[in-house]
Amino acid sequence: MSAPELRGLDIVCVGFAEWQAPLWTNQQHLMSRLARRNRVLFIESLGLRRPTTASADLRRIGRRLRSGLRGPRQIGQVAVLSPLVVPFHGSKLAAAVNRRVLPFLVRRALRRLQMGCDILWGYVPQSEALLESLQPRLVVYHCVDDIAEQKGIDATGFRAAEERFARRADLVLASAPALAERMRGLSSNVLYAPNVADHELFASALGPGPVDPALEALPHPRIVFTGAIVATKLDLGLITELARLRPHWRFVLVGPVGPGDPRTDVSALRDRTNIVMPGARAYGDLPAVLRGADAAFIPYSQNPLTRSVFPMKVYEYLAAGLPVVSTPLPSLDGVEGIARADSAAEMAHCLDEAIQEGPDLRADRSRRAALHSWDARMGEIASAIARLAG
Repeated sequence: MSAPELRGLDIVCVGFAEWQAPLWTNQQHLMSRLARRNRVLFIESLGLRRPTTASADLRRIGRRLRSGLRGPRQIGQVAVLSPLVVPFHGSKLAAAVNRRVLPFLVRRALRRLQMGCDILWGYVPQSEALLESLQPRLVVYHCVDDIAEQKGIDATGFRAAEERFARRADLVLASAPALAERMRGLSSNVLYAPNVADHELFASALGPGPVDPALEALPHPRIVFTGAIVATKLDLGLITELARLRPHWRFVLVGPVGPGDPRTDVSALRDRTNIVMPGARAYGDLPAVLRGADAAFIPYSQNPLTRSVFPMKVYEYLAAGLPVVSTPLPSLDGVEGIARADSAAEMAHCLDEAIQEGPDLRADRSRRAALHSWDARMGEIASAIARLAG
């Protein structure tokens, strides 16, 4: 029997980022796929993090002011709304204003789009402000990070809202074991759903094709990281020490610097000539990056935030066939194909072995990663929602 499929539904999704952020996360991947057979209104970040005076934050505020005046706009198959709300930052007054403003803006957008609300799909618990006005048939809380542990977040207010929203949700999706365990204390219907990959796209890195020019110009071995370069998640000291231990290797960090943590200082990385940071790449261009890599690494710090993180890149690397070495993140316990290292010296040793392996191991690794695709994850979620509807 084929897995059930969600179709013909009106879905209002409250996200925690801009739709066109340089790095796509679970929310964009899932909603863009749901929009193929459903109508989706994606509500961009409500401004949970206190902004800084860094230029990246100021540019983001400017973009929000411009887009917020336009009402809903169509981006591909998804309608996107940038509501002009007062950033929360722990203010009771701001929260009270938003409880009035946000429902008004969303209802107005839905009228323009001639949409209802079959499912309210919240990636942040502040979605609770829409419950009374939208009266959704089903409520989904999709918990993909321990957002309360991020810099600039009012942790007390966030935790309180999360407890209320998780208890109200019909279904809670959790992307890491620690998140699932915590959510099971709040909800009787929790589905552990770790991040997955567009397997077909990333498996193309195994075949012939272009190599990203920034990598093609570098000597081997090339050790690659893709994603946000931020001090809240990455162990910058480990990366610089690793580069010191292997001076003839090239460590290529592909991604934007500072999203969500704009004061990240990467000067120590730039001081190492064998660390290369070529900037962000479009999602569809990442196979060209991985095609030119000898191995991939996940040099995350071990802290309260990363204890609840299942990196999106895990199955992307594996689908591309690459050997992967990571710091010992709790979410990766039992994940096949990941070598774990506590220190720069251990990581260097693991990478020594990784870059020696042959093509057969890579093809086998990619085949096993095919079980962890967006199609498979969509089927699991649709089955859980179908059980609720039934």
